Amino acid sequence: MILVSWILIVLMIGLAVLSIELKNLIAAVVAMGAVSLIISLLFLLLQAPDVAMAEASIGAALTMAIYIIGVRETERSEK
Repeated sequence: MILVSWILIVLMIGLAVLSIELKNLIAAVVAMGAVSLIISLLFLLLQAPDVAMAEASIGAALTMAIYIIGVRETERSEK
């Protein structure tokens, strides 16, 4: 169980760094949503299912949807 936790933590840190480094904003938002899903899995491993459900529904789904809508509504001035 500790090995699974460490694997999830390393994956979460990697996705967080990836979301910072990505130039495509939609891909960065998806990577950020994946970080939130991994956090909810870690909460589930820590025996906190209520916090895990709240993080998965609000943190991953709702926040990611709001960010994607915001990114799609803005103009990009990439050259």
